[in-house]
Parts: sequence; C-alpha cells; structure tokens
Amino acid sequence: MRICVGLSGGVDSSVAALLLKRQGYDVFAMFMQNWHDADATLHGDCEWEEDRFVAEMVARKIGIPFYFVDLSKEYRQRVVDYMFNEYSAGRTPNPDVLCNREIKFDAFLKAAGKLGADMVATGHYCRRVPLLDADGRQVMIDGQPQWRLLEGVDPNKDQSYFLCQLSQEQLGKALFPIGHLTKPEVRELARQADLPSADKKDSQGICFVGKVDLPTFLQQKLKPAEGDVVEVYDAYYAQSEQYRFVHDTLSSLLETPGEPMMVTEYSSEDSGGKPFNNRRVTDSNSPATEPVEVAKSTGKADWSESGPAPSAFRAPSRLACGEPPVHEATGGHGCGTTSTPTGGLSHRNDFDVEKIARLSDEELMRLSEPIRYDDIKFETETYRAGKKHIKKTRYKENPFGKIVGRHDGAQFYTIGQRKGLNIGGHKDSIFVIATDVPRNIIYVGEGHTHKGLSRSCLRIASQDIHWIRTDLAMADGEIRRYRVRIRYRQPLQDAFLIKRPNGIFILFDIPQRGISNGQFAAWYSRDGEMLGSGVY
Repeated sequence: MRICVGLSGGVDSSVAALLLKRQGYDVFAMFMQNWHDADATLHGDCEWEEDRFVAEMVARKIGIPFYFVDLSKEYRQRVVDYMFNEYSAGRTPNPDVLCNREIKFDAFLKAAGKLGADMVATGHYCRRVPLLDADGRQVMIDGQPQWRLLEGVDPNKDQSYFLCQLSQEQLGKALFPIGHLTKPEVRELARQADLPSADKKDSQGICFVGKVDLPTFLQQKLKPAEGDVVEVYDAYYAQSEQYRFVHDTLSSLLETPGEPMMVTEYSSEDSGGKPFNNRRVTDSNSPATEPVEVAKSTGKADWSESGPAPSAFRAPSRLACGEPPVHEATGGHGCGTTSTPTGGLSHRNDFDVEKIARLSDEELMRLSEPIRYDDIKFETETYRAGKKHIKKTRYKENPFGKIVGRHDGAQFYTIGQRKGLNIGGHKDSIFVIATDVPRNIIYVGEGHTHKGLSRSCLRIASQDIHWIRTDLAMADGEIRRYRVRIRYRQPLQDAFLIKRPNGIFILFDIPQRGISNGQFAAWYSRDGEMLGSGVY
C-alpha cells in the first residue's frame, strides 16, 4: 500500500511518517502550501518557508521521497473566503474544521492520488477503527466499508473535533498513526529517531496561515468602523421577554417534584486529579439499564430525599437554586461542576424527556435564539458645564445599560471574548455577550456569571447537519442523549439532541458559556466516538 503523509514540519506528522515507514509501508511525504500573503501584510507571522525546510529535512532523515504542492488557490476559495463572509455577517467560523474537510482530505487527497497514493496519513490525535457487526465483520453500506472516528488517547491533545465534518468516504482514505499515543510519547519517539522536528513548538493560529493578529488579517477585506460598546446591566433581564421565555420554558421542563429518581449512567471522572464515581441521577422516564431507585425529587433548592444508595443525591438545578456561587453540600465545588467526590451532581438541569417531546417547533426555535439587545436605546440631553456654562451633550442615564467604550468594528469580536476590549473601572472581567454587526454595536457584561454570557440551547439547521455515522441519523421527533463539544478542547457536555423538520436542537444539561454562531457542535457517544456535527 502506498501512503502519502501530509508532512507539515511539526513533530506530530513527522512521527506519523516515521511509524508508517517502520511498519513497512511504501511512504512518501508531501508538504502543502496553502497561503500566499501577496501584500506581505502578515510578514514574519506566516512561517511556511521554514516549515517546508524542516519537513524536507525530516523526510531525508526518515528516508522517504518528498514532494511539494501549492493549494493556495483552493485554500483561499474554500476556506479564507468563507472566513471573511462569515465574519462580515457577524458569525465566528472555525477555519480548521473547514481546512480538514475541504483541503487536507479533499484537495490534498486528490493531489496525493495523482502520485499513486492509496491513503493519506496525518498527525492528528484521533483514531479510526472499522465499524463491526455482531459477527465481527466490517459493516458495509452501499458497498462502502464503514468506519468509526474515535477520540485520541491523549485527552489533552485529542483533535477529533477538527475532523467532525469528514465523510465515510474521506475516513476510508485516512490514517491517523499517532492517535494511540500521548504527546510526550510522540516527542520521545522523535528524539530517539533524532528527527529535526523533535523539539519544534506546536503550531498556533489559523490552519496553514499561522499565528496572526486576527483583526489585522480580517482587515485585508473587512474595513474597520468605529462603534459603541454597550454594557448590559442585570436589571435588563427582568424585563426581557426573550430571557423570561427561556427561563420559564427551561423551568417547565424540569422533573416533577415527588417523581422517583434513577441512577442511569456511570462513569469514572477526574476532578482536580482525584478520581471518583460520577452517577447521573435522572427521572424514571430516562432510558436505563437495570435502573435503581435511589431518591425522590423534591423540586427544591436542596438535595433530594436520600434513598438506599449512600452516594445517590439529586443536586438542585441551576434554575431552582438561583445560581449561588458555591453549593456547600457538594464539598465546596463551584457552580457549573457536573459531579462531586461524594457521587452527587451539582448544578445540573434534570429535564423530563416527555416534557421536551411536547415542545412545539416554535418553542424550540425561541429557546435556541440568542437574546437581542437592540431595545436598549440611549437618548441625549444638553447641559451646562463649567463656570462659563458651556453647552454640552451627554447620554441620559439608562437603567438597563451604559455606553462604556468604542470599538473598531463589531465583526472583529466574538461572543465570550475578554481580551482586546480595553474597558476599565470594573471589579470583574468584561466579556462580549452579543454583537450587532448591522448597527455596529458590541454588548458586554461583567463577570463570568453574567446572564447574557450563557445559553442552554442551540439549533443546527437541517441543511447543516452532518452525520459521520450515517446509519445513526435521527428521524424527526427523535430525542437522544449524547455528549457534545462546541469548541476545541472543551470537556464533553451532556445534552439532549432533539430532531425536528427544521433541524437538530441541542439542549444542554448545563448552560454553556460563549456560544457563538458560526462554530461547529459535534456530538459523541459515551465511548468517545464522534457521530456527527453541524454549524450553528
């Protein structure tokens, strides 16, 4: 079998090539240039020439042929132009996901095929294994072998999220030789083989563009335009129709007080380096294997009535407990934690599946929509200042917010962003909670617990749903439990996936900070298999 390794000059792809060579495959390396900075706007940041030099030295050291391919035209058309279009619309794209789908496992794959490659290998930390039936034979669909995409063994380096848009056809041509290794093990293998990339730092920034100042990069096409930065006060949410709707709807989905609670899921977690058992306590309507009744829901901001299992408790939901900073009953764990050393669960929404099923499409749409702040308006007034009573203009006080600064373009900011705002005078950090690109306004809030920073639901439109495991595609009306990731290196989050004719709605057990439209949500099975994804 002839295998082409996408050799970037980094240690991961270098060791991937090394292992395949040692395994006796017919291996060759190919370096792809995907970016031309014709105007030298980013000179000094795009280090592809140095990367190519290191990649060629690695190929010589391993003893494999080295090729070069220029895919900059395809990259600009299929990734960079997409980025500009998304940012200009006020969305935050993920170019790395697009780069893998459109370039590495499409344009590059075709270029490698012209050189006789049967497969393409990369240095991603993930694993590909065959999908087997009950008899241990690989499943075939329409004559095509089916594959499973699993998380990498190293939890700190798992890169399966970046491959969430790959198809079965692409997986069938892909190899991930280092997915079973940790980063330190990869480094050690490179040092033992005396590879030139052994101590090379990991790449940062945009895929194949490098570590860049993103606003500077975007300003090649998007023009700066000054606008207001508006701080939103907590008082706004008491009169916000959208906030009240979300709050009331989520409250209505919680389990009914007095219903029996069941232990339905078991897993081994690690909290601060201390392993413990995490028992998911849900209502009796949830699917369970040999469910054990352990408690009854009290519906109050406290633990449930304890049952026969000593570690079985029901933590208060986020909505019911009023969001205190710490639950004393959980041993001092902060809000937002999903489990405790005593086996309980902290600050989760325990939703009733039957109640979720009764939500209308319109209610789910509203539940998934971000809060808009365009009703916060500022009127001006004139006043006299100084001894000479000079006439000046100022904004009238507004109980819901205040203009606290200026920015250079709303399209350059993303939800959850903290750096680059240059706003002082606050005890806690300031975060972007919303952007209004048409009106060129940024809305911010103070503190990690600001009400506008988190959302519990998002929607993936029907045309944007992608299943890696096409055999598991959901039918309208189905509700499933999966673990979801909305950004790279985020711990997997428990959630319900709700399929309706207008898309998939993802309802999280714990509200998620910094949900920014344009990103990808990827869902996984309990054993770490990537099943599908979609842009929200």
